[in-house]
Amino acid sequence: MDNLDENAINIFVDGSSYSGPRVGGMGVRIITIDDAGNEVVHDDQPLGVQGATNQQMELMACIEALQILRSRRSPVEDPDQYRRILIKTDSMYVQENYPRAMFQWPRSGWRTKDGAPVANAELWKKLLKEVRSATPRRVDIEWVKGHKSSIHNKAADRLAKGSAKGATRAPLTITTVRRKKTSQSVERGSVPLTGQRLTIRIITDEYLRVQHCYRFKYEVMSKASPYFGNVDIAFADFMLRAGHTYFVQMGTNTKSPEIVKCYREIETKG
Repeated sequence: MDNLDENAINIFVDGSSYSGPRVGGMGVRIITIDDAGNEVVHDDQPLGVQGATNQQMELMACIEALQILRSRRSPVEDPDQYRRILIKTDSMYVQENYPRAMFQWPRSGWRTKDGAPVANAELWKKLLKEVRSATPRRVDIEWVKGHKSSIHNKAADRLAKGSAKGATRAPLTITTVRRKKTSQSVERGSVPLTGQRLTIRIITDEYLRVQHCYRFKYEVMSKASPYFGNVDIAFADFMLRAGHTYFVQMGTNTKSPEIVKCYREIETKG
């Protein structure tokens, strides 16, 4: 059963992501209760996004929903009669981190308590902008158990999947990707950091505009290292190019993984 607030604009959102090639989609269902107690339902299926992750699409669905409400195509005829917008999502990532995005991360320079850059910071900032634009209506985000437990969430899920399979827009960020040489999958923390020097090959490079640093997925190429072949994530204040191999010094905080120095690029054959 879906518990709706008759005094609020109820929004069910969902995000989806498919691989090969990666593409994400969003679904939005907006519901109000009329004077007779009936549900007034409006569905929206925004364009999908190339290269997007599921978490990005869960965030984008919230952003798109709020943008729809303040646009000329808003399905709510008299939004001023409502003082609350209730977004329901089956994403615990969005629901649990919403308070942090509101009150903690802006003060910390969009860094976690361990010092690592917050993922998807640009999208979180866009969401906060939409929340402020909704004033004087308060925007609450509530977790709902997905699909079978919620008719409206199941509908949003169908819309999100259709969005991902339809026309798409450009990627949210520019990320350069190269095929990895190892058979290992990326695993955060699989390379414990002790300030060691390593030969690494960059698999992906991405510039994080909010934190003014780079995010890398890398594989360990040092055969003498116990972590040879492992794939992990690290950040740096300087650029390293995907597909290139470097001799570097790592930081000492595995929870906030950094490449602190690049000694040289290593020429590789093939």
